[in-house]
Amino acid sequence: MVSERELISKITWRLMPFLGILYLIAYIDRQNVSFAKLQMVGDLGMSEYAYGLGASLFFIGYFLFEVPSNLFLNRLGARIWFARILVSWGIVTIALAYTQNATMFYILRFLLGVCEAGFFPGVLYLLTLWFPADYRGRMVGLFMIFSALANAVGAPLGGMLLDLDGLYGYAGWEWVFLATGVPAVLAGIVTFFYLPDNPDKASFLSTDERSWLHNRLESENAGMDKNAENGFKALVDPRVMLMALCYVAFPLAAYGLSYWLPTIVHGFGVTNTVNGFLNIIPWILVAIALYAVPAMADKAASKTPYIVIPAFIGAACLLLSALIPNNTLQFAFLCIAAAGIFAPQPVFWSLPSRFLKGAGAAAGLAAINSVGNLGGFVAQNVVPWIKDTTGSTIAPMIFLAVCLAAGALLVFVVTQLIARRDHAHTDGALRT
Repeated sequence: MVSERELISKITWRLMPFLGILYLIAYIDRQNVSFAKLQMVGDLGMSEYAYGLGASLFFIGYFLFEVPSNLFLNRLGARIWFARILVSWGIVTIALAYTQNATMFYILRFLLGVCEAGFFPGVLYLLTLWFPADYRGRMVGLFMIFSALANAVGAPLGGMLLDLDGLYGYAGWEWVFLATGVPAVLAGIVTFFYLPDNPDKASFLSTDERSWLHNRLESENAGMDKNAENGFKALVDPRVMLMALCYVAFPLAAYGLSYWLPTIVHGFGVTNTVNGFLNIIPWILVAIALYAVPAMADKAASKTPYIVIPAFIGAACLLLSALIPNNTLQFAFLCIAAAGIFAPQPVFWSLPSRFLKGAGAAAGLAAINSVGNLGGFVAQNVVPWIKDTTGSTIAPMIFLAVCLAAGALLVFVVTQLIARRDHAHTDGALRT
């Protein structure tokens, strides 16, 4: 007799810490530019806007190759494809340490997006193969906690690496890229030997456990319409397109805040190392929220409030941080805002896997993530432009607040529309 609780626990302990560590490495490699810029801008003679453009080209490469990457994952398996992703993005990160000019920076940031494309939605797709629907929100939350840890670890690490300026002839910003690129290459090699492609190939599960999980997932997927597993039809599914539109606001606010936060704290007049340690605080709050909010949402009949309410709180705090001229209060509001931005995202990602499976899930999840992450491109261009225009490091938070509030409102509207559509579809099927 298979115990569901013991089986889910076994899978969780086998997969989630490892996938989380990979995400920690990915997030540090994605965000290391926020600290590197404190020296790199001056060394390469770029404006804040030009640097923001280069940093944002990551998202263009990410957008173009996200769906193809996830379809290759579906065809080749997680072990091979994740190993390729990690090794290639590690090599590009190391190459960033040898950037000579703005053009080279632009090319390498674009290539970093190409190499990393498919990792985050690939994990989301992987979770649909390993976990029943009732557990996915919590699993995505556990996975995303490592993004908070990445910011918490990456912040003091980035500050300390900058302070190595001149060691062995390398600038501080060069050390940032060297020290964060090598772990990705090593992790890619480990991934090839450690990560099973799917439950059917998992040696750590017994035959009965594999059979129980297969039957449970099949019973959940049985109620989906016939197009749920079609990769192309998932891309043109109105529900996928609407959810992609909703999701734009969350990466926009997340990257806008995490990219710009070291610059805001630097404006308080602190050293690089102190800046790094102060930046740990918001990500501790984010980690707590990423655990608590999805856990509550998984037990609730309606998921929408657990997306909308934290997002509105985050938007309000972003606005207050820009309106109240006190460094301590500004920082406190930004910490709460970070939690409000990140906590709804695992709950959001539990929704599309309820109407997508197989190649449809691989394509649909990648499409939502790729379109949504264009918000990161917008943020890393508009935020420095607002700073250059206004001369204020805190003014861009008003823009992020408006975008996040609009996204929360759109989520509320779209989830209601999808629920009505699915209800009408179910009624029609029953009448037939």
